[in-house]
Amino acid sequence: MRCVIARYPFDLTKDGVLASMKGVTPEPVTGESVTIGRRRYPVKQVGEVITRQDRRDFSSGEVTRAMARLGFTCHDHPEAAPPASVLTPLQTASQLLGSSATADV
Repeated sequence: MRCVIARYPFDLTKDGVLASMKGVTPEPVTGESVTIGRRRYPVKQVGEVITRQDRRDFSSGEVTRAMARLGFTCHDHPEAAPPASVLTPLQTASQLLGSSATADV
């Protein structure tokens, strides 16, 4: 598939992207990401590897569109863990015992 990233044309294939990313350790995902194989990579890291360009030269949207057209699963934001509720020891004990008592001490 022919696509333009940072004003340069590239002929990308799904197999070519898989081969390029083989053996590359994923960086921590903080924003947009793409699943390649069984790993989830930041979009900017994928763009840097497959284009051999600096990350500042292209947008994450350009790489995301190219990866989606090749059939990879793209993600907008990292999967956030649900916020941990902060309970007092009394509330925790009440919850474990099945009571709804949430008295303040």
